[in-house]
Amino acid sequence: MNIVLASGSPRRRELLSMVGLSGFVVIPDDTAEDVPEGLSPEQAVCYIALQKAKNVSRSCGAEDVIIAADTLVYLDGKPFGKPETPENAAEMLRALSGNRHTVYTGIALLKGGCCVTSTETTDVYFRVIPDQEILAYVSSGEPMDKAGAYAAQGRGAVFVERIEGDFFNVMGLPLCRLFVMLRDFGVSL
Repeated sequence: MNIVLASGSPRRRELLSMVGLSGFVVIPDDTAEDVPEGLSPEQAVCYIALQKAKNVSRSCGAEDVIIAADTLVYLDGKPFGKPETPENAAEMLRALSGNRHTVYTGIALLKGGCCVTSTETTDVYFRVIPDQEILAYVSSGEPMDKAGAYAAQGRGAVFVERIEGDFFNVMGLPLCRLFVMLRDFGVSL
């Protein structure tokens, strides 16, 4: 049995290594993250995570445990994925400035014909961010591959006044929830 991370995210790889899960295989899934209309945020992130797991499973054995995740930021019911341009990143950060937003991460575990999904939610409160700070942050390049255009574990940490919920969820992989799920699949640290 192999543990397979269906993600190209260096943060997710670092988090799994940080908690002692070693020897996992990384198989990124690059398919479009299209979500059917009418899904709640919880359903949307689980749907995308499950699609990633199913896509990667085609390259795996029946005994492999596949871990897939998807993270989206929502502000007032509007999803904020990864910014497409620096201008888009600045727009997202201006919208998040001085507001509370919610980070949703869906996790899908797949092994053979067995699949489970779960969602973690975390509320993040941003201070008011002056425009010159937003532009300087965007010019650093850090926000370009991050849902919501910021990294709470990086330079974007200076925007976060407080977090209510799982910090690692904001980084893209709620570790506590994931490891409870993995334990049920027979995987331990």
